[in-house]
Amino acid sequence: MKTRLVRIGNSRGVRIPKPLLEQAGLEEEVELQVVQHGIMIRGIDVPRAGWAEAADRIRERREDALLDEPLATDFDETAWVW
Repeated sequence: MKTRLVRIGNSRGVRIPKPLLEQAGLEEEVELQVVQHGIMIRGIDVPRAGWAEAADRIRERREDALLDEPLATDFDETAWVW
């Protein structure tokens, strides 16, 4: 797809059609990177994105139990004060 650079003050901008933004999954913030013969625009990775939903699915399948039974340690017996 061809488009034109538009003047925005002393800078230039590119209008990206909504269908392209949706298809690429781009929202409010993007990262720009200079590459050979161009500029790459990509979405910003959100750390731990999707973890809450994954935890919900694990909980629904009842796969969130501890693997081993908790064991009392020396600390529990001597140093810990209730």
